Amino acid sequence: MKIKLLVVGKTSSLNLQTLINDYVKRINHYMKFEIIMINNSKLKKINPLELKKIEGNNILKKINEKDLVFLLDEKGESYTSLEFSNFIKKNIITRSKDIVFVIGGAQGFSKDLYNRCNSKISFSKMTTSHQLIRLFMTEQLYRAFTIINNNPYHNE
Repeated sequence: MKIKLLVVGKTSSLNLQTLINDYVKRINHYMKFEIIMINNSKLKKINPLELKKIEGNNILKKINEKDLVFLLDEKGESYTSLEFSNFIKKNIITRSKDIVFVIGGAQGFSKDLYNRCNSKISFSKMTTSHQLIRLFMTEQLYRAFTIINNNPYHNE
């Protein structure tokens, strides 16, 4: 079992990528974790609906039939860090499936992807850069594992 983070496009900021890489290493101390980038560089001149469909199909190709899929979406459920750690723990303990979190492109998710997902998670009702959400997600996953394992990091 592992956790995957599917992201559309690359992180252009070297500083952000360095921070993300640090959290990826930290998460891998607790569980196998990887970030999978879905390339979007050739798709920039397409209308938004078509772009969502193409990106959605490219994302769906990376998802297995048995995976638990959670979209990071502003209309999703919000969690505190403790609630999110319980969410992670529940899904790791009670399931033998891989957990896949998806950060979509700037236009959002396709209908097919919404239909495939198990649930949606929101970090905020505000719109946030997809590159920043990658950092937030990796940091919160690391925080969740430290809470689950009673390691010092999170202060309540």
